[in-house]
Amino acid sequence: MNKLIILSLCVLVVITTLDAAATKFTTKYDNVNLDEILANDRLFTNYVNCVLEKGKCTQDGEELKKALPEAIKNECAGCSDKQKEGAKKVMKFLHNNKPAVYEEMLNKFDPDGSYREKYKKESEEFFKN
Repeated sequence: MNKLIILSLCVLVVITTLDAAATKFTTKYDNVNLDEILANDRLFTNYVNCVLEKGKCTQDGEELKKALPEAIKNECAGCSDKQKEGAKKVMKFLHNNKPAVYEEMLNKFDPDGSYREKYKKESEEFFKN
């Protein structure tokens, strides 16, 4: 009986570990120069059009578009520290410099406003700084 319990616990640990690993986002694009993209209207527009499904995607754009819903849903739990910092940078840039794009992104990824409501206090503090 003890062997069965130990085996069950081992299987549970392996499944949990595999599941945690599966929810991590790839880090192969972590060295993309976000400042360059945000400063270049052509690059910026291409990424926006990709994410909003209005244009073609590069390989990294496709990966971003695929990851965004999960990252938003789970508070970027699968993001690396560099990805979290990049997300903050992009959010502030959109909010402060491209409000129409920011609003379009909100409407696409939070159509019912549930995330906006959930993070209202945090976002007010975030955008104040």
